Amino acid sequence: MLTNRQLFLQHLGQTSASPLMLEIVQAEGVFMYGPSGEKYLDLISGVSVSNTGHRHPKVVRAVKDQADAYLHLMVYGEIIQSPQVAYAEYLSRFLPSSLGCTYFVNSGSEAVEGALKLAKRYTGRSRIISFKNSYHGSTHGALSIQGSEFYRNAFRPLLPDTYQAEFNNPASLDIIDEKTACVIVEPVQGEGGVILPQDGFLELVREKCSQTKALLIFDEIQTGFGRTGYMFAMDRYKVNPDILLLAKALGGGMPLGAFISSNEIMSALVSSPPLGHITTFGGHPVCCAAGLASMKVLKEENLVESCNDKSLLFKKLLCHELIGEVRGEGLLLAVRLPHPDYIRYIISAAPRFGLVLDYFLFCDSAFRIAPPLVINEDEIRWACRQILLLLDEAGKNVRI
Repeated sequence: MLTNRQLFLQHLGQTSASPLMLEIVQAEGVFMYGPSGEKYLDLISGVSVSNTGHRHPKVVRAVKDQADAYLHLMVYGEIIQSPQVAYAEYLSRFLPSSLGCTYFVNSGSEAVEGALKLAKRYTGRSRIISFKNSYHGSTHGALSIQGSEFYRNAFRPLLPDTYQAEFNNPASLDIIDEKTACVIVEPVQGEGGVILPQDGFLELVREKCSQTKALLIFDEIQTGFGRTGYMFAMDRYKVNPDILLLAKALGGGMPLGAFISSNEIMSALVSSPPLGHITTFGGHPVCCAAGLASMKVLKEENLVESCNDKSLLFKKLLCHELIGEVRGEGLLLAVRLPHPDYIRYIISAAPRFGLVLDYFLFCDSAFRIAPPLVINEDEIRWACRQILLLLDEAGKNVRI
């Protein structure tokens, strides 16, 4: 009889030749459990998804209650569904009035696709500006603006009229002009290795967009919902976009995405033609119920406010001769090591030390630390001790 590992490789499409291959049968809080009692501390939150931890009781209750009421009813936008309405209204309490209209979709990539279409439709322009080493998803439009030619080249031809500026390089912003429909930027570059914006850079992007009447899109799919120590990174940098993209933690562990703008801008998808963006399962009621419950937990348990103290503790404890830097804000951190071989070693060896760690797509000199925001001090201290032991082993076994 074939094992689950064998069936996984035989019947599921693979994303790479070297998946983590961990078999998980249960998860709760910051831990995941294997079939033979293995216990792993999740230091990546499913890539910034499980901000309130795995299976938070209030999220599970919201899912069960909504499943008892109804599941899918109709394609998005036709029937008034209370979970969608309640979540959109609650989100608006944390956003400026210019971001008061939410369009729910299924994922971050779909949020990007919808936002690009919206910007082109509203402005009547075609040019799209993104940034080198940015990541916005892997669907066709999102891939067209991705910041790595290595991942894009095999799928050309992609969308035309797309250009890239350099993050934190003000001079490169000159490519934003009156032909530009939108500029899409991560306030903090995630897959680039947690690159923070230099003082004033996002303000310059905002100013350039305002001058040219291009729409500014903030991709907060990875930084949203307390991840950087603020509910949204835009709060930290005090720059408001014209369109905001959310996903990952938006669904509280369920698949959900959104692009958010003003009623005026969003109305561009309503007519000429109608159905400017349409999605069958976008804003699924169970996903919206889970997301709303999760966002309320962030507030009720003060998880956003406590995030920065936890960040400082990680930075204090992660002191090792192999660590060149621990950079980032909140619980979105990158630990820089002297060579990519060290990164490969510790990612593959981490489960033996009871940890789950991960790479960055566009930064091979650092590994990711982005645990659920519910992680406590004792769990942080234990995780850091294990990381230091792991680094000791890597130092002995890796030959550069």
